[in-house]
Amino acid sequence: MRAVVVTALGGPDSLEIVERPDPVPGRGEVLLRVRAVCVHPADIAARIGQIPGGPVAPPFLLGWDIAGDVVALGAGVTGIGVGDAVVGMIPWYLTRGAVGGYAELVAADAEWLVPVPAGLDPVVAATVPLNALTAHRALDLMALAEPSTVLVTGASGAVGGFAAQLAVQAGHTVHASATHDDEDWVAGLGVHSVIPRSAGLVPAPAVLDAVPVGGPAGEAVTAGGVLVSTRPTPPVDPARRVRQEVVLVRLDRPALRHLVEAVANGQLRTRVAATFPLADAAEAHRRFEAGHLRGKIVLLP
Repeated sequence: MRAVVVTALGGPDSLEIVERPDPVPGRGEVLLRVRAVCVHPADIAARIGQIPGGPVAPPFLLGWDIAGDVVALGAGVTGIGVGDAVVGMIPWYLTRGAVGGYAELVAADAEWLVPVPAGLDPVVAATVPLNALTAHRALDLMALAEPSTVLVTGASGAVGGFAAQLAVQAGHTVHASATHDDEDWVAGLGVHSVIPRSAGLVPAPAVLDAVPVGGPAGEAVTAGGVLVSTRPTPPVDPARRVRQEVVLVRLDRPALRHLVEAVANGQLRTRVAATFPLADAAEAHRRFEAGHLRGKIVLLP
């Protein structure tokens, strides 16, 4: 099979397409022919060696979110059959490049995967797991027992966009910030107000800092509220009694299945900015790093 490996820590040119032996599924695993793999900021961080726990020594594979077709089953697998279309998240924080989605074939734990509903494009499906599960987890961390007001920074992005939609569906009043010229997309997520990037944040008892912007998000949390961020941010004045949490993605198969079905039936929106062949992974990373994207970049093995 062909795979893209990181040959050295550094820029996109460190990505090289190579021939590797086809993986063999072990017990509890399925062999997946990958149809789409999403490019994430975490891939860039791993490539340059700036990840929690320290850099991984090359060569290694990148890739968290995969969608594709099951071509073989390992021992003990139930509930998934050969020919099934599936999508899932490789827990890269555990595999650390020993398994990654930038490949034509992946031996994946069956517990990482859920069905792709009929009619859902695998390219679209591949944009869901990491981002939507992170958003789902962020709202869980807020622990809002009843409808409240939620402020989301970075609602133009994938995590912020999913979180804004999930918060609206949970009955919260949602104010969401948008990047320049992307206000219409964010308004289309059903939020109660859209905050242009040039404007100041509005106060709220619950804030998801998905960018994160750091200090301004902390200042927007009202006293006694909660601030959830996607990375560590400066501490809020203790006198204001703000609970601060950092959201880390967790494997949650029931939640992932629900989220993928919600995308398939139109309850949740996501978007794809561009697709690239797997062999052009380096160019995809350059496009990612150039910024100003409206949606995710997806590789097509």
